[in-house]
Amino acid sequence: MSTVEEWVAGFTPRPVHEYLEETIRTFGDRPAMDFMGKVWTYAQLGAMADRTAAGLQAMGVGPGTHVGLCLPNTPFYPVFYFALLRIGATVVNFNPLYVEREIASQARDADVRIMVTMDLKLIFDKVEEVRKEKILDTIIVCPMADCLPTVKKVLFSLFKRKELAAVPRDPAHIQFADLQTKGASVAAADIDPATAVAVLQYTGGTTGVPKGAMLTHSNLSANIEQMRDIFDKARPGQEKMLCVLPFFHVFAMTVGQNLSVVLGAEMVLQPRFELKAVLDVIKRKGVTLFPGVPTIFTAINNSHMTKNYDLTTIDLCLSGGAPLPVEVKEEFERLTGCILVEGYGLTESSPVAVANPLDHTSRAGSIGLPVPGTNVRFVDIEDRKTLVPLGEKGELCLQGPQIMKGYWKRDDATAEAIEADGFLHTGDVGYQDEDGFIYLVDRIKDLILCSGYNVYPRVIEEAIYQHDAVLEVIVIAIPDEYRGQSPKAFIKLKEGHQVTGPEMKEFLKHHLSAIELPRAFEFRDELPKTMVGKLSKKELVEEEAAKRAAMEAKSA
Repeated sequence: MSTVEEWVAGFTPRPVHEYLEETIRTFGDRPAMDFMGKVWTYAQLGAMADRTAAGLQAMGVGPGTHVGLCLPNTPFYPVFYFALLRIGATVVNFNPLYVEREIASQARDADVRIMVTMDLKLIFDKVEEVRKEKILDTIIVCPMADCLPTVKKVLFSLFKRKELAAVPRDPAHIQFADLQTKGASVAAADIDPATAVAVLQYTGGTTGVPKGAMLTHSNLSANIEQMRDIFDKARPGQEKMLCVLPFFHVFAMTVGQNLSVVLGAEMVLQPRFELKAVLDVIKRKGVTLFPGVPTIFTAINNSHMTKNYDLTTIDLCLSGGAPLPVEVKEEFERLTGCILVEGYGLTESSPVAVANPLDHTSRAGSIGLPVPGTNVRFVDIEDRKTLVPLGEKGELCLQGPQIMKGYWKRDDATAEAIEADGFLHTGDVGYQDEDGFIYLVDRIKDLILCSGYNVYPRVIEEAIYQHDAVLEVIVIAIPDEYRGQSPKAFIKLKEGHQVTGPEMKEFLKHHLSAIELPRAFEFRDELPKTMVGKLSKKELVEEEAAKRAAMEAKSA
């Protein structure tokens, strides 16, 4: 295996759209996308992207133009993504489930004046309201019906008409079909991969106002090559990638879409996660590659429907976005015969920075080894200049060609996040063992300061997951007059199971120290999740704060 320095020296940054062009030359007649049973080849994807690029250029889009994509996983996303990158423009990803205020705030911050979206009322109406606020100038509207096979297209037009938006016919609204005929041909754009920002990817905003991470063509092409190395057992031109994670999320954009293109794999597109639909499409297509988040694998493991499906075509799975419980990994591998490993990344690292080998040398509970070309170090949580010894806990820092250029219009935040030598502070606490495997303990901001001790929610969550009745768990800090803070656990049980707080506390006495034992348990039918399906602490923290404020107001 090459050293970090050798890998970086051998890496040649490329404009990202060149990967699609290369795959078209090699696998042009191979399926590129399947959406609800309608299939497009790589040659067809390339032709649509070319006509779209020409139409965008005719509108004046080019280097320096920021164009928003507010799209679910449909064929329109790859078409516009590669069209925009080919002409030197910058993609700005928007979550279609954002409320109007969130779309407006991000569009204003990102200097987006053109937005691409669907003709679905649920999405279009919000984008249209943002245009009416004069934040946007133009909306490019993609018709849902064009994605569907003939029979489903007819049924959709008959029974789903109420779901379609009333799109005005005026210069501010451009239909996809009209865009395809606007330009004659694509003029080559001068793209410097090292400096040209391909994607402006906004962070989730859990630590405050969302920031736009500037990911260059070089950053993204580095992560593409790193993923190609990680997925070295994948078979070019033969794989089928389940794309159920939304492409507007950086993990899905890189590992679902970009890696598929590099491998000449067929992207099996799912607009959202619905368990039966996912199980059906795995069976129908014979899915082989499956990037996901732990909650998706957990849902498959625990559904009564799963026993009715043959999932053994699944071969390689990479889990990200949240810690992968050992029990979830082992059960999913038992059901499918696949290899499921945990990886780790950030928006700021394009995103994958650490991953377990996709073989039987992976280590459960570890996020894995640094991906090729990536350096890591651990620094003292209080003194960020001091390195901690091997095996001791510290803040994980990353350096590599996939690390972002910086935050858009936030030089202060960039300087805070990235050291002069290029190391990015992740905000995650962990350690590295003597074999190079990395283990995360928690987020710095999630640390619970309990009687002067650092208590890590992730350690408590992993202990609770060892109880057979537990499906999902989130641990947060709550105020404690005696200790300062103490842990509180929110638990969703598996169907048909009952556990009380005292019973759970008794169970945990054998797995946690006294200082780590939660002071409170709350059992719920559902736990909050992000748009990507990750368990989310933010809502629970806000709920607890609101409860305290109400109690204080009542006693005042």
